Amino acid sequence: MKVLVILNDPPYGTERSYNGLRLAGSLARRDDLEVRVFLFGDSVGCAVANQKVPDGYYHLDRMVTSVIRHGGSVGCCGTCMEARAIDESVLVDGARRSTLEESADWTVWADKVVSF
Repeated sequence: MKVLVILNDPPYGTERSYNGLRLAGSLARRDDLEVRVFLFGDSVGCAVANQKVPDGYYHLDRMVTSVIRHGGSVGCCGTCMEARAIDESVLVDGARRSTLEESADWTVWADKVVSF
């Protein structure tokens, strides 16, 4: 089965992106699933490397890396990145700038789409 997880919310301030990445990470660990994550809007900040957060707080950049390490793909809306002055060079290894067209392709590819 192929699953697409779409995130929209900022990395911190709500728990939607956190919960979406928790789900994507859990799904990516399953051998019978292919997982892709697409980051829109403020959620592109989840893929920025080397985030500094208070001790004991979750690190969404590490959660994105975990999805990738377990075979998942992570695309970041290029228009959303530009609007937030985020360059591809600051993304975690394996996450990449993407396009609306690719998000449409991934949606057609997926058997299930989950949006947070």
